[in-house]
Amino acid sequence: MNKFMEAAVDEAKKGLAEGGIPIGAVLVKDGKIISRGHNRRAQDGDPLAHAEIVCMRNAGRLSSFKGTEIYCTLMPCYLCSGAIVTFGVSKCVVGERRNYKGDVKFLTDRGTKFIDLDSALCHEMMSGWIAKNPGLWQEDSGKRYSV
Repeated sequence: MNKFMEAAVDEAKKGLAEGGIPIGAVLVKDGKIISRGHNRRAQDGDPLAHAEIVCMRNAGRLSSFKGTEIYCTLMPCYLCSGAIVTFGVSKCVVGERRNYKGDVKFLTDRGTKFIDLDSALCHEMMSGWIAKNPGLWQEDSGKRYSV
């Protein structure tokens, strides 16, 4: 696992320690992390506080997101994929997409490069949490939205 995905995993663990959903993200530009975030939906009561959205929000106003890469522990949902595409993030690297398939074609058809690391650590962290919290998982990113 590369250092950027390790940083995203650290963010996911922060969210879990706060009683939230263990999904983390980091935004990288020119080989440096410029922003971090983790899912805060449960903690903040905010349905839009997904890890990728929080991470991009934490980056603040950039003149451009072109050339940035986002590392996410879990495949982004349509909300997050839409933000990635809208802001022109160049590459999306995910830790895993077995727990949530998402829509890779949505990203790639719009010019975002995509890599799935299929990390056992990311998969096990998320699947273990889902098994313990099926209601909260269904509320946000459950099967009703899965492709």
